[in-house]
Amino acid sequence: MEERKVLVIAYYFPPLGLSGVQRVLKFVKYLPEFGWKPIVLTAAPKKYYAYDDTLLEDIDNEKIIVYRTGKLPDNTSELKPRRFPSYFLQKAGRAWLQTIYQPDSKIRWKKEALRLADRIFKEHRIDVVLATAPPFTDFLIAREIYNKYHIPYLIDYRDEWIDNPFHFYATPFHKLYSIKLEREVMQSAQKAIVLTRSAKERLLLRHRFVSHNDVIIIPHGYDSDDFARIINCPSDSENFIDYCPNPEKFTITHSGLFQDNRTPRYFLQALSQFLSKNKEAREHIEARFIGLMRKNHLKFVKKFNLEDVVNITGYLNHSQTIAQLLSSDVFWLMLDDNVRTPGKLYEYFGAKKTMLICAPQGTVRQIALESKAAISSDPKDVDGIEKALTDIYRLWKSRTLPVPSDGFVSRFNRKILTEELARELSLASER
Repeated sequence: MEERKVLVIAYYFPPLGLSGVQRVLKFVKYLPEFGWKPIVLTAAPKKYYAYDDTLLEDIDNEKIIVYRTGKLPDNTSELKPRRFPSYFLQKAGRAWLQTIYQPDSKIRWKKEALRLADRIFKEHRIDVVLATAPPFTDFLIAREIYNKYHIPYLIDYRDEWIDNPFHFYATPFHKLYSIKLEREVMQSAQKAIVLTRSAKERLLLRHRFVSHNDVIIIPHGYDSDDFARIINCPSDSENFIDYCPNPEKFTITHSGLFQDNRTPRYFLQALSQFLSKNKEAREHIEARFIGLMRKNHLKFVKKFNLEDVVNITGYLNHSQTIAQLLSSDVFWLMLDDNVRTPGKLYEYFGAKKTMLICAPQGTVRQIALESKAAISSDPKDVDGIEKALTDIYRLWKSRTLPVPSDGFVSRFNRKILTEELARELSLASER
């Protein structure tokens, strides 16, 4: 049987770091196990907030080919990350760029990407195309490839497009234009892939011509290999990373960026209140923050007198992050809307620990509670978060912290999710 090939269009791809690259990276890693040879069309890394060249190990496979516009540096460890901006600067920069460029600033990459796509089609027989977004320019590239080569394509929404509360529209015409672009993509795409049922419902409501079967749900996930690599590594190996929890420390961990309007303020205020009422707990608690932190977020640590309690690790590569998760007792996640679905939630599931979920009523909070290992509160309810911390600390002291079941966690295994994707690629390529 002739090998089937899928062209994967992904502007964000390793050695870029952060959570935005994880989903497509793991799809590409596992697709060869289900009969698909991924050919990735991406960009050489430019200025970005974080890099992780260890992620390239996942694509060290002769069945995976990566084409880049631009040149990858010989030594990716020399890439210098840019500073993570304040929310004000991020918001202002986004407003400026999204006023000028539609659907996003990466539209400037489109012409270069299409030229590289022409080269790829000369060198390979492509059966189907998969485009992941943001940036939503990736969808437009897939549509143009379809128009030129008549190759079916699927689109993968890592974030929502029109309904994203952080997508800036300078005028009603800007929004109408984005809706028009999305409609044209949806009209020619074989399938749309979304993360949650609520995202699917919003897409179906906006585009009435789209049928229920045209939109499928494949959630974020975790890679069991990432955890096994840490757990099974011999202690005398140079790659060993200590992941054993300290039984005398109650460690509550947040992993990742506080993107957009997310903030640790209410959690830190609640932690301060909890410690003022439970003074003996202070010597036992560590609040660990893995990743980049904004300057104004660091000020809250001082404001609430938590310098001796908070441990800020800075950005870590993915293996180091997994080890930090495994050495924690509880995970904390904060979300202020019901549109975005943080990838960290599913890696929290993979680590099989208790979770404190501070989010409004909605999909993310519901999924966390389904694990039977989460305690919830509203994101800005300081007293509610304090009560949750009190309950969780009591459970830690009695060694009765709940953990999600293997059956629940296995639903989000990246390998299983990739098998679902492979099935959809096969259906699309046969039409």
